[in-house]
Amino acid sequence: MKYNLLGDTGVLVSELCFGTMTFGGQGYWEAIGKQQLDEVNQLLKIAVDAGINFIDTANVYSYGQSEQLLGESLKQSGVSRNELFIATKVRGRMAPGANNIGLSRYHIMQSVNESLQRLQMDHIDLLYVHGVDKLTSVEQVVHTLHDLVTTGKVRYVGVCNWPAWMVMKAIGIAKQQGWHEFAAMQYFYAIANRDSEQDLLPLAEDQRLGFMPWSPLAGGFLSGKFTRDKTSTGGQSRRDNFDFPVIDKERAYDIIDVLIQLGESRQVSAAEVALAWVRQQKGVTSTIIGAKTPEQLRSNIHSTSFDLTSEELQQLENVSKPSPSYPSWMVERQMRERYPEE
Repeated sequence: MKYNLLGDTGVLVSELCFGTMTFGGQGYWEAIGKQQLDEVNQLLKIAVDAGINFIDTANVYSYGQSEQLLGESLKQSGVSRNELFIATKVRGRMAPGANNIGLSRYHIMQSVNESLQRLQMDHIDLLYVHGVDKLTSVEQVVHTLHDLVTTGKVRYVGVCNWPAWMVMKAIGIAKQQGWHEFAAMQYFYAIANRDSEQDLLPLAEDQRLGFMPWSPLAGGFLSGKFTRDKTSTGGQSRRDNFDFPVIDKERAYDIIDVLIQLGESRQVSAAEVALAWVRQQKGVTSTIIGAKTPEQLRSNIHSTSFDLTSEELQQLENVSKPSPSYPSWMVERQMRERYPEE
């Protein structure tokens, strides 16, 4: 396992991050996973033994069960708290009531206190805002996050699912006020959906932020279980019951054909090839992997045991390269005049 710098924090995190969305199974989260404590203990041990020191959860996963199971499993494992970097999130609805959702100071402060209780910890290493809340000003959100870091309840703050312009606005406010800035970004990024390359990855690189792709297998669609000839697994995959995140499936089938071909030549799974592709992309800090079974987790971890060659990467580039969008194609066109003639 390799370790990469998390932006400019000086913190080193494993190139794979263990995601815990499969823990619990309460409500509609059951379609994603319903692993209970014994299974959680087993998965956590495999991850930590493989060198993973970065663990990702969210308060909204199974409405607190994921955090609770993670906290109890870490307590039982005996792993030193100082050996792990724990991330969670805030925004989603956690209880009935008008103010139990969003990014108001009221909800963020309350949610962090409750997350700490469930995790059985005195601080959160990385707290992400989990999405946009148009009812709360960006300035108030950034101010609240700054105060949380100042209190010591949170070490670093990050952002998930915000548009690039809003992330940059928040960074600008923090710089102007002398407040703690975002250190990390977590966004959907997979070979079947490369939208993040338009603005988000360049922003992360420019501002020296860690970038963590979520759903690098596109909700299991790139696992190799789905092809044009097999569009369903009969309920064996979460995609059958929870068709998310959004991808162009026809285009994805072309990509899957190449993933399977490269996997067969290397004697690895299509999923491992897809994960290796994400890991090798410029600007990626730590790829978030999840699993329902030890076999899935070991396979995901095995994706770090090899690098795709330049020829293999080019094959995947050819089949997955998105059509240029505006203004990217205009910038590229205009910049041709700025490069010295060869």
